[in-house]
Amino acid sequence: MKKSFATSLAHLGEKNPPSVSSAKSIPISMSSVFVFDDVETLDAVYEGEAKGYVYSRNGNPVHDALQEIIANIDEGEDAQVFSSGMAAITMAIISQVKAGDHIIASNVLYGGTYQFLKVELDKFNVEVTFVDVVNDDFEKYFKPNTKLVYVETISNPLMEAIDINDISNKAHNHNAKLIVDNTFATAVVCQPLKLGADIVVYSATKYLNGHSDVTGGAVVSDKETINKVKNTGALYGPMMSPFDAWLLIRSLRTLELRIIQHSNNALKLAEFLEKHPKIENVYYPGLISSPSYKIANKIFNSNLYGGMLSIDLKNGEKGAYDLIRELETIKFVPSLAGVTTSVSYPVKTSHRALNDEELKKANISKGLIRVSTGLENIDDLISEFDRALSKI
Repeated sequence: MKKSFATSLAHLGEKNPPSVSSAKSIPISMSSVFVFDDVETLDAVYEGEAKGYVYSRNGNPVHDALQEIIANIDEGEDAQVFSSGMAAITMAIISQVKAGDHIIASNVLYGGTYQFLKVELDKFNVEVTFVDVVNDDFEKYFKPNTKLVYVETISNPLMEAIDINDISNKAHNHNAKLIVDNTFATAVVCQPLKLGADIVVYSATKYLNGHSDVTGGAVVSDKETINKVKNTGALYGPMMSPFDAWLLIRSLRTLELRIIQHSNNALKLAEFLEKHPKIENVYYPGLISSPSYKIANKIFNSNLYGGMLSIDLKNGEKGAYDLIRELETIKFVPSLAGVTTSVSYPVKTSHRALNDEELKKANISKGLIRVSTGLENIDDLISEFDRALSKI
């Protein structure tokens, strides 16, 4: 029976054409919902008796492909991706705590994470204690109801390397789990699960993507934990789009090559800036002078220290503002980890929600600039900083 014009438009092209070949690139399943032949098959998928997809908030084939890659490179059993790094962080935490629980967190964290822990969790009656996990004996802060310890592999923005082995041992001694944000390092530089962490989180927007064109997040852990994270995420709904998942798969193919170049450039730039008369301090764990150098060499892979560094200008806030204005090819960007080198001003970007007292406790000065070292020729980067610094 010949179908009407409208019906033909609605249904033609639904069937895959026969082919003896397959796509070289992983296909994108740009579908919010999936079709079933009968109720029994749908029921089997819901009950976990058959593999299938129902609704993209609960899972999508391209999500599964991406999650397999991320879990593998971090040597975890499973992974779950989300629409942003903060979505991954919040879902990982919420899935592990309930009202009346207690969390210990580093006092030097990405500003969004700090605000979530300080403000949002208070609404759920979850207590958070912020401590200096590098210099303080934080074990004294554990309570009978402490369920989580939260740290960053490389702290944002002071680039302190965290002794994950030591912290995980202390957490486990008190029956608490350790969550590590590995965004600045990636699995190329450090694999926290191998060092004792229980859960690893990422802003995939940053190095996992690395091209400044995707917003995403990921959580990596054992299957039981990821199942809890997945179920929590399905209820809250911050799921990644299939197209962003596909873009991330593309980007991950070159992750190791990019991180090696980012790291090599960052070390050379840090060494140059450390000697510059207008720079008060350089924060980079790969510098021999860094207080984090010993720990970094303990937990990092292959003498790589990541692409992020920070500098304190001797002229404080004015020096920071002036340097940002004078830089030309290096742009002022309130994010990081792209192909091109950029700078950010934490006091007004990533950590702007912190008050003066909180900034002081975290040792974040108004002369601090964070540098995301790109993939350019290092001589050009050094020349650009040298020229701009000479003008301030």
